[in-house]
Amino acid sequence: MFQTLQETVTYINQKTNHFQPEIGIVLGTGLGGLVQEIAVEFSLMYSNIPNFPISTLEFHSGKLIFGILNGKKVVAMQGRLHYYEGYSMQQITFPIRVMKALGVKNLFISNAAGSLNPDFKKGDLMIISDHINLQPESPLRGRNDEDMGPRFPDMSQPYRRNLVQKALEIASNENITCHQGVYVAVTGPNLETKAEYKYLRIIGGDAVGMSTVPEVIVANHMSLPVFAISVLTDEGFPEELKPVSLDEILATARAAEPLMTKILSQLILTLDV
Repeated sequence: MFQTLQETVTYINQKTNHFQPEIGIVLGTGLGGLVQEIAVEFSLMYSNIPNFPISTLEFHSGKLIFGILNGKKVVAMQGRLHYYEGYSMQQITFPIRVMKALGVKNLFISNAAGSLNPDFKKGDLMIISDHINLQPESPLRGRNDEDMGPRFPDMSQPYRRNLVQKALEIASNENITCHQGVYVAVTGPNLETKAEYKYLRIIGGDAVGMSTVPEVIVANHMSLPVFAISVLTDEGFPEELKPVSLDEILATARAAEPLMTKILSQLILTLDV
């Protein structure tokens, strides 16, 4: 892992004149528009970066963007990777290790998710305060490199409470409907049945999605503070469940994206990095 990581970081440093980002950003399904707020200095295709997995989804761009956002140096993944695409957990979280090696001090993650909480409606935002991992494998499975993190990392606070609180204050000041809740990670790519939605709600979930948690586990392994936010693109309420299409999910994500972008941009402005 260390040699592979060094090879990738060396390539990126050569292509970006050793640009040193302070903040890493992972942009989820339908949420790539934040890049428009970044004063882009360098843009690298995943396919050109050694050892970097390539997104197989046609609606994910697959670019690593380097630039300035609200006075902070950032690196943004425009297009994330998912376990259901066939990659290993180590592969889909490799970019997070790359970000850390490049000097990132905080990690911001966004995703599109389905609401499980009847009080959280389609188009709302939800800041993730905790998660339940139902994916079949940990990205930390296998030999541990103590230089990267401990064998048994603590997960009592996977999402930084001070960032959650700041984001909620920003949303309130901007009159943006924004909740906080528990995100349940499943494998996908299929959506859930009525019985599964009911089960996920019973065990404590407020939203369900197919990403984020592997990246959060790896970030915590490396002591990288995390903030994560979901755009709720559909409603998994068993009594009222209706078929949903990808086009509907993407349209809802795009409609809510400016609100999410406003919260993330202002939150980045408050960071002392």
